Amino acid sequence: MLRAAGSCTDEPRPWGPGRATNPSAYATLVQDDRVHSAVYTDPAIFADELSRIFETCWIFVGHDSEIPNPGDFRTRTIGRQPVLFVRGRDGAVRVLMNRCTHRGALVCVEERGAAARFTCPYHGWTYLNTGELIGVPYAERYDDSMAKEDFGLRPAPRVADYRGFTFASLAAHGPSLDEFLGPLAKAEIDIAIDVSPVGRIGVAAGVHKYGYNGNWKLQSENSVDAYHLNALHQSFLDIVRDQMGVDGRAMGTGTSPAVIRSLGNGHVAWDTAPLGMELQFIGSDAAPADWREAYKQQLVERHGPEHARYLWARSAPQVLIFPNLVLISSQIRMIRPIAVDRTEVHLMPVLLEGVPEELNQQRLRGHEAFYGPSGGGATDDMEIFERQTEGFRATVDPWVYLGRGFGRETGRPDGSTAGQMTDELGSRAFLAQWKKMMTAA
Repeated sequence: MLRAAGSCTDEPRPWGPGRATNPSAYATLVQDDRVHSAVYTDPAIFADELSRIFETCWIFVGHDSEIPNPGDFRTRTIGRQPVLFVRGRDGAVRVLMNRCTHRGALVCVEERGAAARFTCPYHGWTYLNTGELIGVPYAERYDDSMAKEDFGLRPAPRVADYRGFTFASLAAHGPSLDEFLGPLAKAEIDIAIDVSPVGRIGVAAGVHKYGYNGNWKLQSENSVDAYHLNALHQSFLDIVRDQMGVDGRAMGTGTSPAVIRSLGNGHVAWDTAPLGMELQFIGSDAAPADWREAYKQQLVERHGPEHARYLWARSAPQVLIFPNLVLISSQIRMIRPIAVDRTEVHLMPVLLEGVPEELNQQRLRGHEAFYGPSGGGATDDMEIFERQTEGFRATVDPWVYLGRGFGRETGRPDGSTAGQMTDELGSRAFLAQWKKMMTAA
């Protein structure tokens, strides 16, 4: 009997109660061209993800422009573990566990701010913004075995930076950040920074957040999926075409010359340079020519004419850094798992230093138009994530088919693997890394 493409209803069920603790079981859940829906819905799998991925991998914590001055801090999470992303009084950036070493309470609940010290409200233990314990009420009641230097805020075992992007790992050993990113992912981050003629970016514009009732991986995969653009975001593309005269559909067709690339270690990027078009977040042809030409000349002076043209064509890089960081258009996107069916996403618009003010204003307006609370794009995605979560409850055929472009990928001299823009290579590459980490000894 013929079986419909993507159907596995006549195959043994690969998942059942009690198998979440067996790493080898995960190998059956992610196959070459499909994934079992339990990967997005099973609470036991989610609990394993927190330990096998978020507690071992390099996790993006923040950008150093968020904490420019000594004492500046942000409260963040690694998986679901609370941390302080803080610049100490010595100017060094640290990632400290947001947990009093006495009775375990959070020492800071504010999302952002500046502080010389952090005091636990439970018993008053006080810590410098570099982590040292400096104050213990009624210390005379402790004997000599209680040494303050042993009770500072615990640092994340490993912290590393690439061009202002700070990552932390809760694992004491493992690949370095340089090895984890690799040259290809670092090159994509470079593009996002080098479109500034002085090589610096900032996120002082602020942050807005959204949440949805669905798994965190849905957002990660969606961030580098171009197949959905012309269907899901049709109304937004119609508005852009009618108001700006820019037809964005060219990028997301089945004949688009743009490509999607697997960069290794679960990192994925779009390459829109073959389109030969300048993306709207860098400035449409309708924009005044004076500042556009001034900006182009700045890039030429810094990078030379050939690389400047490439940066202009790639002006809005779109790259997923496994597992929780996306550089997309003119924003930094940080994905935060809350529960198996709840995710929070932080969006930080990126401004370029050293550019005409009109350019940053246009980047902000473009960000607001698509991703803002009343924007025309992000709301579409959130609706789909929740529809997927509902649909995953159907177990007659629990498989999700990811076969678009499968077997048609091509290797590139730089070591990446490429497919046509609408191929589902991004999901396959992301889930292959997920499978690798979830089945590791």
